[in-house]
Amino acid sequence: MKFKFLHLLIFVPVFTLIIIVSGFVWYNNNLSAPTTNEETTRVVITRGASTEKIASTLSEAGVIKNAFVFRLYTQLNNQTRNIPAGQFDIPQNLSVSEVIAKLRRGPTQLWVTVPEGLRREEYPDKIIESLGLSGTTAEEFRQEFIEASRNLEGYLFPDTYLFPPEVTATTIVQTMRNTFDQKFPVSEQNKLEALGLTLGEGVSLASILERETITDEERPVVAGILYNRLNIDMPLQVDASVQYAVASNCQLLSSVQKCEWWPKGLTRDQINNTNSPYNTYQHTGIPPAPIANPGLSSLMAVANPEESDYFYYIHANGQIYYAEDLAGHNANVARYLNK
Repeated sequence: MKFKFLHLLIFVPVFTLIIIVSGFVWYNNNLSAPTTNEETTRVVITRGASTEKIASTLSEAGVIKNAFVFRLYTQLNNQTRNIPAGQFDIPQNLSVSEVIAKLRRGPTQLWVTVPEGLRREEYPDKIIESLGLSGTTAEEFRQEFIEASRNLEGYLFPDTYLFPPEVTATTIVQTMRNTFDQKFPVSEQNKLEALGLTLGEGVSLASILERETITDEERPVVAGILYNRLNIDMPLQVDASVQYAVASNCQLLSSVQKCEWWPKGLTRDQINNTNSPYNTYQHTGIPPAPIANPGLSSLMAVANPEESDYFYYIHANGQIYYAEDLAGHNANVARYLNK
């Protein structure tokens, strides 16, 4: 019995040692390159992706052997926060440490996100920040973008793009314009003609809708309201177009002056005395050009408006309230806005 006990005492440490050595060998093996193939694989890492998501993406792309080992390695070496987002071209013959070094050197393409409802003059700062431009390079990019996008307000489709760091402003403008036609196809554009609008008028109306609404659900209803006003030659009476007119006095390329592109709290004086074809309180019909760049839901709402008897709407406390006539509208204002 004593002999068996001593034998067990010897066996347990040996077995534990075997497990440790085997685990160490397995760990190091999974840190090595998956293959000797030098061919690169395109890998896209999204913004805000967790280490677990990054590991899964790399594993699915075949540039690392084991996602768990990758996560463990980055945690042990405190490298979980230093991996940027973007598109990378990674060879399949790199070890985990080399893959991480490749990622940290930066992507071959960067994410650029431009939200819906911005004027074209607001685009450059968003893009410059995403591309990491500064100084003279940033200012030259800004001026090139403004020049290249002239007469394209409304057609610079707001979306999330991947661009190389050295991309030109002109290329970005062309990409956004092409994306507009891809996302809002001819089949939808043709619906505007059936509604009595040209493409330009439809985009202008969609740009107003983008600035005047909050949710996708309300956009077809508000689009129908705008059509109702147009059909009886009632002024559109939208604050967003007056904001556009007021802000258009800003010096577009000034590096000193900071433009307030959408001034809040329009005064009665601004509404009454802003002499502009974009003042939809003074002029009937659709303004001569878009006031911003609408997203897909606004474009689709203008092409597919919801019919109703409503002529008025207000937003209050994150909700929208409709009315069929001025009396109902004034009641909504008194109830929800003038508390």
